[in-house]
Amino acid sequence: MAMIKIKQTGSPIRRTKDQRATLVGLGLNKMHRVSELEDTPEVRGMIRKVQHMVEVQEA
Repeated sequence: MAMIKIKQTGSPIRRTKDQRATLVGLGLNKMHRVSELEDTPEVRGMIRKVQHMVEVQEA
């Protein structure tokens, strides 16, 4: 399956608990961390929820 790289570009400070939990679920919890995940509908939904704090690249 295709892989995507997700880089955290925004801070989770002053964000809701569910957005923070979504970042942790994506393997991100600090600025400028990069996580490589499979491109599934579930992961795309999580990315959409925190799209203002992440940057997505096709791997």
